[in-house]
Amino acid sequence: MNTKLCLLLFVFTIRLNYAQTKVWNKPKSNQTIATVQWEVSDLVYHSSQKIEKPLEKEVFALVKGNNETQKIPLFYNGNNDWVFRFSSSTVGNKNFVIQSDIKELNGKKGKFTIQPNKKVDRHGGIVLHKDNPQHFFYEDGSHYFNLAFECDWLFALDYGQKEIPKTKQLLSTIAENRFNQIVMNVYAYDLDLDWVKDEKLKTNPQHNYGAREDIFPFLGSNSNPDYSALNIDFFKHFDKVIAAMHDQEIVSHLMIYVWNKRVAWPKAGSDADNRYYNYVIKRYQAFPNVIWDVSKEATNKIALEQNKNVVQHIEERISRTRNLDAFDRLVSVHDFGFCKNHKNEVDFISTQDWKLSLHESMLNVYKLFPDKPVFNIEHGGYEESPYNIFPGGFSNAEACLRRNYLCLFAGVYTTYYWQAAAWNAIIHNPFEQPEAVIKPRFDYFKYMRNLFDKVNFENFVPDSKKMTRSYVLANAKEGVVMQYLPKEVHSDDMKQYLENEYNYEKATWQWFNTLTGAFTEEKKVLFEHKYGFWDWRPWRNEADAILIIKGLKQL
Repeated sequence: MNTKLCLLLFVFTIRLNYAQTKVWNKPKSNQTIATVQWEVSDLVYHSSQKIEKPLEKEVFALVKGNNETQKIPLFYNGNNDWVFRFSSSTVGNKNFVIQSDIKELNGKKGKFTIQPNKKVDRHGGIVLHKDNPQHFFYEDGSHYFNLAFECDWLFALDYGQKEIPKTKQLLSTIAENRFNQIVMNVYAYDLDLDWVKDEKLKTNPQHNYGAREDIFPFLGSNSNPDYSALNIDFFKHFDKVIAAMHDQEIVSHLMIYVWNKRVAWPKAGSDADNRYYNYVIKRYQAFPNVIWDVSKEATNKIALEQNKNVVQHIEERISRTRNLDAFDRLVSVHDFGFCKNHKNEVDFISTQDWKLSLHESMLNVYKLFPDKPVFNIEHGGYEESPYNIFPGGFSNAEACLRRNYLCLFAGVYTTYYWQAAAWNAIIHNPFEQPEAVIKPRFDYFKYMRNLFDKVNFENFVPDSKKMTRSYVLANAKEGVVMQYLPKEVHSDDMKQYLENEYNYEKATWQWFNTLTGAFTEEKKVLFEHKYGFWDWRPWRNEADAILIIKGLKQL
């Protein structure tokens, strides 16, 4: 085999191993690095001399081009290697120079040529839009319909293995059902002692990823921690997970701390704590599919027991994030109280609400923050699974689905939980399990996503005028109204609503089935009964349904 062919095969192998991350080992001075918009590239620089306390060293790349300058931190990757991880939201040419007190690295230069993105489903990082501040968008301007899937222990799947087949299979299943975000921890250990401990996990240890002593982001273990340095191998594995998510266009909603998963964190604000937090920000900021969440359960009882100044600590962590992150990824905190009281410090509002009156509650939050997206990260709907990990408030699949729709019809984004994937128990291949095993209804959410992509959710606002048994989203500018009716409801007075708001002479309507994704035929709006559609509503008592009315003109 000739040398050129060997080189091509080597490069191809590298790209397979690193998913969408391209690796450039020991780049030459002034070397031109060819990359693609929103593609992640790792430039690996090596020091021939051993550096004392390498994790304490500050190494930055000053990147200039397209009328902007970024100061991007490099991270230490073990074996005297420093990695300059780079991605670009713009195309064109950029130059960089490395600045460091490590002589072998200081002054290293190079160039990037960035070609336009051609991956159809790639749209860049998640950003806000000043003209539509209550919704999320991608960097290319398209709407990001934030449909999240909780999987706290994702880092533990395939840990210690060269390849990550279980992780990739689970991610593919999640992506196929059109979820586009995973709410996840960098690290978690085990559930609180007052959570349910399903005995079936003892006979199925292959599904139990909690309390693994071989996994820890520091030296030592969670039971016997050594905070003097970080476990670089932990983060090398985590790289594979985030890169695989990027490959599937799944956003990592990355919770850097968690306070109710029995993690032996170092003392807040200590050198070890700062070292860990800084390292996470340095290492993952270049991935366009990352948004930051300082902590899960950020100010709960456990957090306050460990740190009475936890609110001030979170404030400092947000400031630290913004100072270190050269890519300006979005930042939030898994705590509504904190977000409410520090709304100018977070980019979007995270809320947690289990009330039966969920729609009303979320509508109040939506109105309270007219200039920020609201994300209900936990609404008490934890769909049943083979393992009874934490039933929360609701475990029936249809009830969980309804709670997600109640959030969306209040203008608020939402999160899905399945008990065999959200926490320490993970079944990575649920649809390959024996027939008798309870399967998740991921398909319900695929239908949901298909609907809201079709109608452009970002152009709707919740409208609760005079509708007492249903929920309404209205897009007055484009003349579209959607009405959500639970299956037990016969009707609500849509006729009166339209007569007060719109001219519907040329309008059409059709129904959407939330359980099957089916649409009825689109027909002309025609009220044949004084109560509107009372006598012909489809799927009543079988499935919640959404009435979609188009072609309206505002009065």
